[in-house]
Amino acid sequence: MLLKIAKIPRSTYYEIRNRQDKDIKNIDIINAIKDIAIKNNMLYGYRRITLELKNRGFNVNHKKVLRLMKKEGLLAITRKKRKYSSYKGTIGKVANNHIKRDFEVTGPNQKWFTDVTEFNLRGEKLYLSPILDAYGRYIVTYNISKSPNLNQIHDMLNKAFKDSENYKDLIFHSDQGWQYQHYSYQKILLKNGVIQSMSRKGNSIDNGLMEGFFGILKREMFYG
Repeated sequence: MLLKIAKIPRSTYYEIRNRQDKDIKNIDIINAIKDIAIKNNMLYGYRRITLELKNRGFNVNHKKVLRLMKKEGLLAITRKKRKYSSYKGTIGKVANNHIKRDFEVTGPNQKWFTDVTEFNLRGEKLYLSPILDAYGRYIVTYNISKSPNLNQIHDMLNKAFKDSENYKDLIFHSDQGWQYQHYSYQKILLKNGVIQSMSRKGNSIDNGLMEGFFGILKREMFYG
C-alpha cells in the first residue's frame, strides 16, 4: 500500500533495503578500518589494512576494503614530492658504466647496486641506503640515517665487506651521487678489489633494480 501511494517500484524498494542491510553488516568492518587508518596516521593503503583486518578476525578481501575506504573517504592522500637527489655535479671521479643494461649473473657477489632514498615518516625524514645483489634480488645490507652523509655510506660498506669473502671483480653500480664520487668511498671499493660503475647522468635504467626495489618498498609501506 505505501509503495503504491509513494509510487515507488517494488524492485527499487528492495534494492534500497538490501543496500541498507549491507551497510549495517559493514559497520563493524568500517569502524575497524577507521581505527586502523587513524592509528597509523592515514599511511596504510587498502592492502595493508586488509591484512590487519584479517589479523583481527575479519573475513574480507582487498576489493571490498578498497570500496569501503573510498566510500568513507579513508584512502591515504598522496602528494607528489620532490624526489631526493644526491647529485651535486662532478665533485670527484666519475666511474665508467660497466652495467649497460646487462643484469645477468650466475651467482652472488657479481653485480651489486646501491642508492639512497628518502622517507617521510610522521614528519621526520629518514634516509635508506641499501645494497642489492642482482643474484636473487636480495638486500646484502643497509643503513638508515636521519642524514644522507658519508658516515651512512661508510657504515653500509663496512657491514658489506666485513667477512672474508672474495669480492674481486664484483661490479658495484650506483648513480653519480656525491657520496659515490667521494675519495673515501672509492678507496674502500678499491681495497676490496671491487669495480665501481656509475649510470650516466639522467639515465636511471642501469640502476633499475634499485629503483624497482624502492618502488615496491614504498608502495607496500604507504599505499599497499
